[in-house]
Formats: sequence, C-alpha cells, structure tokens
Amino acid sequence: MDATPRILVVDDDREIRTLLAEYLDANGFVTRAVADGRAMRDALERSVVDLIVLDLSLPGEDGLSICRRLRAESDLPVIMLTARGAPLDRILGLEMGADDYLPKPFEPRELLARIRSVLRRAQLPEAPADARALRFGGWTLDLTARHLIDAAGVVIAISGAEFRLLKVFLDNPNQVLSRDRLLDLTRGREIDAFDRSIDLQVSRLRQRLGEDARAPALIKTIRSEGYVMATAVRPAP
Repeated sequence: MDATPRILVVDDDREIRTLLAEYLDANGFVTRAVADGRAMRDALERSVVDLIVLDLSLPGEDGLSICRRLRAESDLPVIMLTARGAPLDRILGLEMGADDYLPKPFEPRELLARIRSVLRRAQLPEAPADARALRFGGWTLDLTARHLIDAAGVVIAISGAEFRLLKVFLDNPNQVLSRDRLLDLTRGREIDAFDRSIDLQVSRLRQRLGEDARAPALIKTIRSEGYVMATAVRPAP
C-alpha cells in the first residue's frame, strides 16, 4: 500500500478507543476513534477511511445494523469487535458483511494482524473480466452481482460470507480444503480450537444449494480432513 492506511475505530468504551488509537498510530496507521454510529457517519463524510473496526454493542444503532447498512453502500472493510463468543453470534456478524471478527477481550497485536490481513485482501485484484460468472452442478454464481442463480433461472440472494466461501470452493474444485485453510482463504487467518464458524457457514451454504444435509452432492464432508466441492466448475459464457 502506497499511502498510510486510515483506520476508523467505532467503540463506546473510551478506554478501548484511546488504547486502540494510540496502538495503531504507533504501528504505522492513521487512526480516528468515535463512540457511535452517528459519529462514524460524520467521520466518513469528512475523511477517507480504509478500514473500520466496529464494536457490536453500541448505543443507538448497533454494530450489526451499521455493518449491514455499510455493505449496502460500499465495500469498505469491516472488522467487528464483539463480547459475544458463541459461533452463532460470530457468524451473524459475518453474514451482515463483516470481513472478520475478534471477540473481547483481545490482544491489540492480534487485532493489528487481522487489520493487516484484511487490508492485504482488499488490495487483491478483481476476477478477470471474462470470468463474470461460474457454473457448477446446475447452478451459476454471478461474480458481479454476487448472487446465485438456479437451473430455472431463479435468483437467490446470499450473504457476503456465503459468497466468499462459495467462491473459494469454486476456485478450488475437487480439492479437499481443511477448516483452517478455508478460514485462511476467506478471512486471512488461522483457525482456533473452538472456532466452528466454518462448519456453520458450510451448513448454511448447503441449505442455499438445496443440499441434503445427510448426503450432500456438491459440498462433501471428508472425515477428519475438511470439505470438497465435488463437481466440475466452468466459466459461464
């Protein structure tokens, strides 16, 4: 990245805001910290931001609502901070469009690593212009609109997390992908022993694809190894 990355921290805890602003500034970022969604909107109107660190529990409009609205307006990277550690709470944030999450309490060094990883992924080139859609098993994934189309031509909306996971599978057809590899490819980090969010995302993605959970035809489970997209994938004409 040529310019110094600009980070906006949104957290109603003054101590956390101060700590993160000082720590991120000391590690090569330009950081601004605000307490709620209204102040965040003002900051975005007044300056350019490269990434938002967003607390889930905020006064007024909460972090999930803010993240959903941001995703409707832009692709600005978001890392969500949450005191809720259950996988379902984590995956809800990802489905609202967050690029990654970090449960509180957290080590500032880990947040720093997550920020750098998300920013690197945000710098990756877009898919080639001639690969606007991918076909697999009677389905089409529109890479521009980011939705699924079934064999009858019916459009099925999917979340940002579901799109990223499905795109990884389609980029690696007939290859077994471990859980930690899937996390690394979708969110740029390694799995921890208690993180089962990939399993939840795979389950939800199978539901979108109309898969039988007991005998899925497309996304198969390989015992003790991970998952595989067991079908051919080709660019749509």
